[in-house]
Amino acid sequence: MTSDQITKANAELRSKSPLEITRWAVAQARGGPAIVSTNFRPYEAAILHLCVQVQPDIPVLWVDHGYNRPATYRHAEDLRARLKLNLKPYLPRITAAHRDTLHGPIPTTEDEEGLKRFSALMKLEPFQRGMKELAPAVWITALRKVQNPNRAELDIVSPDANFGALKVSPFFYFTDGDMETYLQQHNLPNEWDYFDPAKADEKRECGLHAAWGKKAVSS
Repeated sequence: MTSDQITKANAELRSKSPLEITRWAVAQARGGPAIVSTNFRPYEAAILHLCVQVQPDIPVLWVDHGYNRPATYRHAEDLRARLKLNLKPYLPRITAAHRDTLHGPIPTTEDEEGLKRFSALMKLEPFQRGMKELAPAVWITALRKVQNPNRAELDIVSPDANFGALKVSPFFYFTDGDMETYLQQHNLPNEWDYFDPAKADEKRECGLHAAWGKKAVSS
């Protein structure tokens, strides 16, 4: 889509429901499939439930970096069975134990470059591999404007420079309260013990949706 077409689509979709936006997104998948990505963080059940309503067999790209907490793995298995997810897990080429032995503990927020290297190795590389193999035309995400300042600059529909797909975020303008309501309405579980080691802080970006991620993925 051209920038003008994306601008027009965002204006038209702003008043639509997440379900209507998802139907629109799947209909745009020409020359490749629509996929949805997940990390099974809080509220992720909503985007997964939404997508399987529109396309039950939609590929679900999940990078399992090996550092998830037990509650997150249990949540993932619960949602896989509950929603009959067509889950496509991608793992790093090195295990968490191997990485820790070579490079030490997960970097902290004081070590920005270390976090970026960690993300490139454990998250961005397997994600890039998954995107290449699945080759989506449309990438549906759970991005929301309120999550951090970088995401506030995006919109429901945006071109993705890192992976070359049309990125669509049906819940982009939803608040946490809106998400809670969605989960309650559809009797969906949530998971609060989630931690993303590639971010180390919820206000940071891991690189999937930031410009620096493209260079990190390519290196």
